[in-house]
Amino acid sequence: TLQEAEVVIFDALANSALLDECDQNTELISVTSLGNTPTRQQNINNLLISKAKSGKLVVRLKGGDPFVFGRGGEEAEALALENINFEIIPGISSSIAVPAYAGIPITHREHASQFIVITGNEDPNKNSSQIDWELVANGKATIVVLMGRENLPSIVHRLIKEGLDPSTPAAIISDGTLPTQ
Repeated sequence: TLQEAEVVIFDALANSALLDECDQNTELISVTSLGNTPTRQQNINNLLISKAKSGKLVVRLKGGDPFVFGRGGEEAEALALENINFEIIPGISSSIAVPAYAGIPITHREHASQFIVITGNEDPNKNSSQIDWELVANGKATIVVLMGRENLPSIVHRLIKEGLDPSTPAAIISDGTLPTQ
């Protein structure tokens, strides 16, 4: 728990009010300052490993579900490779929490029986997109795009190119569940 943690490693998407639950002697480390360099995730993995191997009780505090575009899988793999025991306590993914907070159901008995979640910010080092744009654009599912603000024009263009009706209702939400939503 946060009250027992000796080290808390957190990023900008974690609710900072949660840090108030930590003991005054807890080492608080923001990894937001590590930037978006190609080695950022490796630096976070190394930090988790080093703090855990020093015998500290470490909490990695993230926003939402760490396994939905949260790189929690990469961090878990790194810890497992080092034989470091860990526990995952998932939150609620922003892919469902944010639309609900805005009053938008992503499924509805009469209108949407499925939804699809894609990243709006694929790794630029990939040779090609892993998104099946034709499937996404087929109009049979509610589409939730996470982290897509910067790439919104190209995402919209690609969806329409692949057959999505340009008159499809849409919502763009930023600062989800915050007072500034």
